[in-house]
Amino acid sequence: MSVLIAPSILSADFSNLQRDIKMINESKADWFHLDVMDGVFVPNISFGLPVIKAIKKHARKPLDVHLMIVDPDKYLAAFADAGAAIISVHYEACTHLHRTIQNMRQLGVLAGVAINPHTPCNLLSEVIANVDVVCVMSVNPGFGGQRFIRNTFNKIYDLKNLILQKGSSAKIEIDGGVDLKNAHELIKAGADILVAGNTVFSSTDPLATILELKAADTQLV
Repeated sequence: MSVLIAPSILSADFSNLQRDIKMINESKADWFHLDVMDGVFVPNISFGLPVIKAIKKHARKPLDVHLMIVDPDKYLAAFADAGAAIISVHYEACTHLHRTIQNMRQLGVLAGVAINPHTPCNLLSEVIANVDVVCVMSVNPGFGGQRFIRNTFNKIYDLKNLILQKGSSAKIEIDGGVDLKNAHELIKAGADILVAGNTVFSSTDPLATILELKAADTQLV
């Protein structure tokens, strides 16, 4: 499978959101990445269900919804109904993570688990076989435009080994600080999905930037 590219709408121009959605539709990107922040679990507030429902009306690609919120179980059904195809909850926010993953599967969405930079991958050993996506935060969650944390590469290696050890089919998603300089190295390390926000939306040619990110795995030697 070639690498999946998921532009982060948090970095889009919200005064021209339909234009940016159209651009993603026409690009080689694979998913829309939607960061939902509550100002409690992370020190920022982004957007919620009304915006996701509006995006769903125009998006022609799957919505990858990343819940950076406390008690995400309360809202799983609502986000699935709003159009999420993939939902990622944070390990750090779920007291009964196995039950949360089961609930997501029952709702018919791909089940994702996100881990913060300080969270070791081995804490997922008991659930990894039931997870579709592991979202590895390569910055501290809450704000776009942060510097990539280099230890992420070690976490990718650890996570890849855990996935193989447990016979899991989980895909590794990298979220935070992904750019044209590190995309190749991330894919080489084992990343399957790259979330890119500022790299795409601050580009003078977003379509070309997405294409370049998408082609990064062809550079492997």
